[in-house]
Parts: sequence; C-alpha cells; structure tokens
Amino acid sequence: MNEWPEGRNGSNRGGGYGRGSANAQPEGARVMRQVRRDPAGAPPRGQVPPQQGYDQGYGAPQQPYDSGYNTGQVYGSPGGPGAPGGPGGYGPGGGGGRPAPDWRRRVKLTAITLVTVGLVTVVGTYFWANSKLNDEVDLSKVIDRPEAGEGTNYLIVGSDSRAGMSDEDKKRLRTGSAEGKRTDSMMILHTGSEGPTLVSLPRDSNVTIPSFVGSESGKRYEGTGRQVKLNAAYAEDGPELLVRTVEANTGLHIDHYVEIGFAGFANIVDAVGGVELDIPEGGMKDKKSGADFEEGTQTLNGEQALAFVRTRYALAGSDLDRTKNQQKFLAALANQAATPGTVLNPFKLYPTLGAGLDTLIVDKDMSPFDLASMFWAMKGVTGGEGTSMNMPISGNTANGNLQWDTEKVKQLVEQLKNDEKVTVSGN
Repeated sequence: MNEWPEGRNGSNRGGGYGRGSANAQPEGARVMRQVRRDPAGAPPRGQVPPQQGYDQGYGAPQQPYDSGYNTGQVYGSPGGPGAPGGPGGYGPGGGGGRPAPDWRRRVKLTAITLVTVGLVTVVGTYFWANSKLNDEVDLSKVIDRPEAGEGTNYLIVGSDSRAGMSDEDKKRLRTGSAEGKRTDSMMILHTGSEGPTLVSLPRDSNVTIPSFVGSESGKRYEGTGRQVKLNAAYAEDGPELLVRTVEANTGLHIDHYVEIGFAGFANIVDAVGGVELDIPEGGMKDKKSGADFEEGTQTLNGEQALAFVRTRYALAGSDLDRTKNQQKFLAALANQAATPGTVLNPFKLYPTLGAGLDTLIVDKDMSPFDLASMFWAMKGVTGGEGTSMNMPISGNTANGNLQWDTEKVKQLVEQLKNDEKVTVSGN
C-alpha cells in the first residue's frame, strides 16, 4: 500500500532527487514564487496571481525576477548606488550628490539684484518728487533778460505766505493773519567750479522797477525810474516781477526760482528732527517773532527756527544782521538734511522730501535734480567750500532804503558770471 499522499508518490515527483530516488542529479533549489510588480501585468487588486504548480519548480528553467530591486549590488558597495563614484555618489562621477555652491554666480546675481532695486528706487523717487513740485513760476514771461553766464544761479525766496495754515498754526508760529504774501528774505545762490556763493539781498534794498509784462494780464508796463524797496516788487506782481527786478538791477541772469512759505519752512525743520545752531553771546529775545533763546549750542524745532530767521528787533544791525542769521540757518538746515542719517533713511528722507515739496514753489524748468543740487550747494557753504555774504552796501537813501555799492556789485556780478573766485566783500 502506498503511504505517500496523493500527488507525492514517486511517479509524480518528476524523477526528483532524494528519499530513495535513484536519479543521479540533485534536486534543484526551490524557488520562492514572486509577484511581478510590472504595472502593465499587475493583477487586479485583491486577486491572487496564478501560481506555478509545485512540480514545475523542480528542475524547470527559472524565470528571472525583474523587479529591478536586486541588481546584484549592495547599496554603498563599490560601484553601487550612493557609493563614491557610483550612481548618485558624492565623489567624482557621482551625479546625485549636493553640488558645490557657485559663489561667483551668487555674488553676480546679488549685485544685479541690488543695482536693479537701487535704480527702481531712484527712478520711482524722481517721478514721485517731480509730481509733487509746485512749478507755478513761468520765467518765460520775464522780458529783456541778461545773457546767461557760467554756472547756475538760484533766486531763493522766503515768503510770509500763510497758505494752508490754521488759526492755531498762525498763533503758534506768531505769523499774524495778514492777507496776501510778501518776501521775507531773498538770496542768490551761485553754483560753479569755484564752489557755491550765497549772496543775501536785504529786503530793504533800494531798487528801480524796470519795464515788465504783467504775469496775469500779459500787458506791458513801461519803467518810469520808480525806486522802491526790493520786497515791493514781489508784492506788486509776484515772482516774475521780482526776478525781472533782480536781473535788471544786478545784470545777473537767474536760472531757477525757489520759494517757501512759513508753514513749509517749519515743517521741513521738524521733518529732519530739528537743526542744531549756535546762539550768539547774550542770547536772543524778540516778542514779535517769538524768539527766546539762551546763548550756546541748541537744537531748534520748526517753531523756534521760524522765530530765529524772522527776528530783527533783537539785532543791532537790523536787516543786515537778520540776513546773516538767515544764511547761517539755511546752510545748517541743508547740512542736516544732506547727512547720511537722512538721505539713507527712508523713514526720514521721504517725510523730509514730502514736507518740502508740498510747500515749495519753483519755476517750470526746475527738476528734482536741480533742487538736490541747490541743497548740496547750500551744504557746501556750511562746509567751508563756498562763500556767504550780503550784497555790498554803500549807505542809506533819503527814504531810509539800503543803497547798494555800485562798483562792488558790478565786480561781484562779473565774477559770478565768469564763474571766478569771489574776492568782493559784502556787509
């Protein structure tokens, strides 16, 4: 009786080796059946793939397993994946390791980015500033102008305009409530190869009103030799007549006009964080302007600064000393505004620009670059690169106006026209 289970007798073992088999060949290694992972031939989910019969594994040719996992290489072994020099290795010939940083490329990209950002900022700031400039003065209306010389001449005017000021502001700044506006200070700033020259024109200067064309009417008014104080020209027909009068009485061509009112002046000073100034010995006190300063170095805010430049009753020389104080302060203001702490700090630069641009009145040909050049030149006056002076005075007229020294003024104008070093002394 055969004791082997069905399917296990010798006749069904395919002549395999072992257990009394007389077959000379050893039994082949039993192969684990593998499930092929080829997506194209994968069995449906949940279905067991067809298996080879048990007896087919003995001595039958084996099908190679091509899952791709066992390639005959050990991970990390020489030549294997991840090994030095192997696929994905980190040595020479390895393609999957972390590449060394290309510092030259990074530096180049960083430089390009910074330059691009800088250019965009500068261009954007330029157009923003240009859009805020109040270019209300048309110098093309000025007639019979002298020939332009070397360098650039700015006529800088401080007016007593109260535009945009509330009643509280007028009280705080002691400006009064007079209608209209008059020139409170006038200066010519010349920039050129010999450094900047700042010349104050006292508002009580005796001048002759020349022939002019009305800025609003367009009508021509012939000159009659009428002599008035210089600030009367502005009161009569505004900036255009003031420029015409300055040019006719000096012979110097004015290239640009800049005007600022009381409120704008105070706002600029506050925007830069105040201006440090040295108050002369004895201090300064003037009830009308509100000036009340002890002697010594101190930082003036907008309200105090306006009182300082407007005061005249606290000064022995009256208008001439007053113009010297105005020069001194404006140069200090320009120096403060042009410091790296202001120029390179957007939180100070833009408020300062905004405060100035909102209240400045300029000529139609003035650009933000021209304005920047003017402030840098003012800074140069403080830094010792230039000269500041009053227009030379020879005495007083019968009506009390200040009479210019004709010969000295002529020499000064020639030196400015030719962009020469100024050797004339003022009062």
